[in-house]
Amino acid sequence: MKHERIEFNPDVMLGKPVIKGTRLTVEHVMHELAEGMTEMEILAAHPRLKAEDIAAARAFADDYMARTAAQ
Repeated sequence: MKHERIEFNPDVMLGKPVIKGTRLTVEHVMHELAEGMTEMEILAAHPRLKAEDIAAARAFADDYMARTAAQ
């Protein structure tokens, strides 16, 4: 599946998947969610993010886990 809001660049965060145009990794967003931060708290902590970016991080993580489980 194509994730328009997620990008990989070996020169940004060691090539980890990040929210496009930021240095914020999908992993970091998922950790914040797992720690109990609300979407509003995450958006307040990272003013450049949009709600769509958090949704994209969740979708990317879901797809990654589904692919990993299928292997």
